[in-house]
Amino acid sequence: MLTIPPTLLERLRPWPRQLARACAGAALVASALAAAAAPPADTVYRNGVIYTVDAHDSIAHAVAVRGGKIVYVGDDDGARALTGKATHVVDLGGRMLMPGLVDGHMHPLEGGQRLVACNLEYRSFTVPEFQARLQACLDAHRKDEPDAWLEASNWFRYDMRPAGVAVTRATLDALHTQRPIIVHDSFGHSSLVNSRALALAKFGAGTPDPVGGRIERDAHGEPTGMLEDSAQEAISALLPKPTPADNLAAARAALDALRRQGVTTFLDAVAPASDIEAFTALARSGALTVRAHFAPPIAPGDTPDAAAARREVARVVQIARTYDQGPLRARPSITVRNVKLFMDGVITAPANTGALIEPYLENHGTPDAPRFEPSAKGGPAVYFPAAILREILIGLASQGIDPHLHTDGDLAVRATLDGIQAMRAALPGREIRTGLAHCELVDPADYPRFKELDAVPVLSFQWGKPAADTIEGARDTLGARRHDLIEPAGFLAEKGARVAFGSDWPVDPLDEWFALKVAVTRTAAPGATPAHAGRLGKDPGLSRAAALRAITMNASYELRQDDVTGSIETGKFADFIVLDRNVLEVPADDIAQTKVLRTVVGGRVVYDSGELHRGKAH
Repeated sequence: MLTIPPTLLERLRPWPRQLARACAGAALVASALAAAAAPPADTVYRNGVIYTVDAHDSIAHAVAVRGGKIVYVGDDDGARALTGKATHVVDLGGRMLMPGLVDGHMHPLEGGQRLVACNLEYRSFTVPEFQARLQACLDAHRKDEPDAWLEASNWFRYDMRPAGVAVTRATLDALHTQRPIIVHDSFGHSSLVNSRALALAKFGAGTPDPVGGRIERDAHGEPTGMLEDSAQEAISALLPKPTPADNLAAARAALDALRRQGVTTFLDAVAPASDIEAFTALARSGALTVRAHFAPPIAPGDTPDAAAARREVARVVQIARTYDQGPLRARPSITVRNVKLFMDGVITAPANTGALIEPYLENHGTPDAPRFEPSAKGGPAVYFPAAILREILIGLASQGIDPHLHTDGDLAVRATLDGIQAMRAALPGREIRTGLAHCELVDPADYPRFKELDAVPVLSFQWGKPAADTIEGARDTLGARRHDLIEPAGFLAEKGARVAFGSDWPVDPLDEWFALKVAVTRTAAPGATPAHAGRLGKDPGLSRAAALRAITMNASYELRQDDVTGSIETGKFADFIVLDRNVLEVPADDIAQTKVLRTVVGGRVVYDSGELHRGKAH
């Protein structure tokens, strides 16, 4: 005889309840009834707080897994029906279990490479400190003199001290070396090089700015050493290329970092073939511990006309056919179903390469008595003109490829939404999931268009706090009105946008839980300087449920896997994590301190801290 556990019946009393709760309770009852007649599970997790992120944000207490999929979600009594002699039972001890994190925009191979490079670690430096750190890297590899490149990474350009201090090729020329040097800003949109590097790249006063980039120049027209966006490519072409073994080591390092954070799916948002090949090798050997999506890039300089745009679409479609491993399954695999386009740079000064509807403000006074007024020069144009963007978007959509676009400034966002609108008009009824990454500044008139066009804002929540880049690097050149609106996660959510999360690692350290804390509080970490105290701007931020949905269900939707991941529901893949605290209930600032105790992908434990059976939940 089938029985409904009393604890499940209790969830349905008293009647009537709110409809959402009734539906959630009915689903749990159905799960319990099905469990009674089903074969035993491989693993049962019981005595926990199971945050399902289903349509009703239900809370359960037990989950059962069989064959890499979830076969039961409900209370402990119902899970007993699926517990056989060979079933492994995990007592959660009241801890929280939730869906695995889905990071909708990152650069994992680059993140792994930077873990072993000359790493400036996102620190704030004075010019002498900056030089000393680079000199230490040079001194550690004297055998590389005089011709091997020094490549340094994770330079937080926007937090040099004092604020506004200039660094140029002369800053690097003063180092004790003959080697060519390139220092990559952590944002990935700027690099500083020395005179030796400029000479090797044949950069001089007569070198034109490339499409989608800028060579910063002094009063005499000579390059200062600062290169923006595609201007970096001439230097990149000269750098020694990592070997397949180097890339494999970087991929392994990235996977280790990801599973410790609880990331069970990622999108590599600028994925050359070398990136895909490294992770494909891991997949073939059974060492892939995350669902890996890749977005090969189409560069603005490669699409001067419609015919070239069509050729680029055909090229990336062929990459997808070569590497995509087909329908998703419980075991993690490789998918290539996205393409990356850069519409602009960054809105942060001194780069100011983000495309804005109204010009940046520039100082027409003095450093001691500043007077910021609109620039007479206007601002950067979007990198893809409207006709070319339309050609690419329609071409990709017709082949079933989802576009993923870097859009930092409000003009880039608007131009992209216009392109999506044209694409949808040309292909009515076609399901295309277009992601707009970053959206640091969006004109309020465009907030509702995200829902209307089913365009997904993929936001890096950790940027939504007072910091050197969002305060000193943006306040004066944007002006008070626009500065109040930056990092608009809450504004977009209020207008119905399906907000997703993308860390953009290694632009910042990989810390998903700090990002979630910022999404809720809009505040910096404890110990921030007085200049960075308080909340950022006027955006209301996200509720905890909205922030968690962004990094689970909504990012799964962005990547076309919401039918199999993103929530704890029967029939979905067993991708979930166990935490040391209940992030729905701890003080909001404490979310940043969350530790992942176990990461499970397709039912397989890919990370375990060893602490799951020690003590109880926070």
